[in-house]
Amino acid sequence: MHEITYGVASWYGADFHGRPTSSGEIFNMHAYTCAHRDYPFGTRLKVMPLSNNRSTECLVNDRGPFIAGRDIDLSYAVAKEIGVIGSGTSKVMIEVVGRDLTYIKTVKLQAREGKGLFAIQVGAFTEDLNAVRLKEALSLKYDNAYIEEAEIKGTIYHRVRIGIFKSFSSAWAVAEALGQEGYQPIIVKADVRI
Repeated sequence: MHEITYGVASWYGADFHGRPTSSGEIFNMHAYTCAHRDYPFGTRLKVMPLSNNRSTECLVNDRGPFIAGRDIDLSYAVAKEIGVIGSGTSKVMIEVVGRDLTYIKTVKLQAREGKGLFAIQVGAFTEDLNAVRLKEALSLKYDNAYIEEAEIKGTIYHRVRIGIFKSFSSAWAVAEALGQEGYQPIIVKADVRI
C-alpha cells in the first residue's frame, strides 16, 4: 500500500536553475523533481492538485520548502504539468510510489576509529550560498549542522558539517542515517581546538 498525504505545494525555477540541490545534483527547472523536508532522496512521488484531475510523478532530490505552511516544492516543469504555475501554491495530494535506491550512499572515511573528536562532512563548496542552502536543508532534521571555512591552495572552501562526536561509533550511526537519506557523508577528524 502506498502512503498518501495532503499538503500545500509551491514551485521553484529560474532563481535556482543550475545550482546544486541538497542531494548534490544540479537543479534543472525542466526536470520532474521536487524538494521535500522528510522523504529520502530518490523517493518517487505522484502529485495531484485537489483543484483539478491532473497529476504527474516527480523525484525528491532537494530539501525544502523553507516557508511555513508549505509542504513540497515542485520544479517548474512539474508545476506547469499539473497546472499550478499561476496560483503559486496549491493544495495537493502526495502519494509515495517508489524509490530509486541508487540514491542510498555508503559512508566514506577520512578518519578511522581511534581517539579524538569526529565530524561528518556532507558537502564542500567554493560558493558560500550553496553551503548555506545545504546547511538549511540539514537543519530541518539535524540541530548540529554548521559551516566551516578552509583555505586549500588559495581557494576558500565552505565545508558543511554535522556535529562534534566524541566517539567514532556515534559519528558512524549518524553518517549511516545520512547515507540512507541520500547524502554522501564523510567521517572526518573534527577541527576543534580545546
